[in-house]
Amino acid sequence: MLFRTLPIKKLHLFVNKPTSITPITHQSQLLSPQFRALFSTHIVGDTPLLVRDFIHSALYDPKHGYFSQRSRSVGVLETTIKFHQLQGGRKALSFLPVKYFSVASFELSLLCRLKGFLVNVKVDEKVISLDAVFDLQCRKAYMKHLDKIYKQSDISWFTPVELFKPWYAHGIAGAIMRTANLSVPLKIYEIGGGSGTCAKGIMDYLKLNAPERVYNNMTYISVEISPSLAEIQKETVGQVHSHSSKFRVECRDAADRSGWGDVMQQPCWVIMLEVLDNLPHDLIYSENQVSPWLEVWVEKQHDREALSELYKPLNDPLITRCIEIMEFDKSHTTQSSSLLTNIWSKVFPKPRRCWLPTGCLKLLDVLHEAVPKMSLIASDFSFLPDVKVPGERAPLVSTKKDGRSKDYSNYLDAKGDADIFFPTDFWLLERIDHYCSGWLKMQKDKSSKQGKKRRTITVSHGVGEPCESIPG
Repeated sequence: MLFRTLPIKKLHLFVNKPTSITPITHQSQLLSPQFRALFSTHIVGDTPLLVRDFIHSALYDPKHGYFSQRSRSVGVLETTIKFHQLQGGRKALSFLPVKYFSVASFELSLLCRLKGFLVNVKVDEKVISLDAVFDLQCRKAYMKHLDKIYKQSDISWFTPVELFKPWYAHGIAGAIMRTANLSVPLKIYEIGGGSGTCAKGIMDYLKLNAPERVYNNMTYISVEISPSLAEIQKETVGQVHSHSSKFRVECRDAADRSGWGDVMQQPCWVIMLEVLDNLPHDLIYSENQVSPWLEVWVEKQHDREALSELYKPLNDPLITRCIEIMEFDKSHTTQSSSLLTNIWSKVFPKPRRCWLPTGCLKLLDVLHEAVPKMSLIASDFSFLPDVKVPGERAPLVSTKKDGRSKDYSNYLDAKGDADIFFPTDFWLLERIDHYCSGWLKMQKDKSSKQGKKRRTITVSHGVGEPCESIPG
């Protein structure tokens, strides 16, 4: 991720039911020149790739992948940000008597304010909203400090858990302690653990606040696909000697079922912080508002130096399942509205491009099969600013050079030096989770006894600023 700031916004869900299929259409017939891009890597061979496979290689390929080449793609702050020492923080602190605020409580309250929570404090029998205290000046001071951090480093991005350490991780640990069954050994999986800051923060909190037996018997497993980040995680957690025996990193793809081994029937926690945005997505295309959806593939042009898109009829199981989930509750279109849509599409034809979170679907499929009694905590970006790539739920493709970010208008421009990250539709995420657990199917077939509705804890925020908590 690259640092940006913009208010949180909701992305609406774009749904259209596929109908009959037309023959394969080549990209050169449908795609305008602005979507074509030169590409000089070997990510695409002689055989065309689905877009999700291209994105997976661009991000995670051992030779060409963004996260494999850039060990400093995720940053570690040398010191914790002292929010109470920021200009806006000092001003806000001066509004209240010192006896009501410690440094730690001020930082926690500021974090709540930045996350959009309404926090009130009682001063001299009067309730004061921190919305009035932590004003725009306070936020500007934080953003100015953050901008300075990015300009002084060659780090691509700092995670929220890093920027708000240790409080962010402590909040997660507190939620786990309040809801977990502590009569059985605590087991936590973290997928895509970055620099290990979250793991260390959670284990620090449990060491200090959980019953001794809970900490002594706990297991924390980081599932990390990047070898370079896996080593950083070991170093970070290893700073506390007693953590080492309870922590391990499994360097593998979490979406590969074979890596999980036998089904684990014991309760466990699965944490995914800023992981969903980097999961591979598929792309579907339609010539107009009523034409059937087509799968998008990536192939090399005849000159062997350029990449282009190839369109095929819907056939991939993950793509068709993802469309099925999105359309589960879609009401049948009336004949009159369907007629109007057909007329409108002929008068004002408009091509459609829609990005599907098939990587998320695959991952949740694997998790529900391997750890069916998991409790899931996910945090990610629900909105991304300045997206130049076309399509519903389109990604931001960006790289950083000399402290400045550069955005691409074509995902095919990603050459291992650019991050590709997507906004997370949390409504769709919940539906995918319920679908993979079997609960959504049970609602469709009342006779089924498989699956149950689950509670998913999610946090939605905009780039560079955590904003709100949304229960799943």
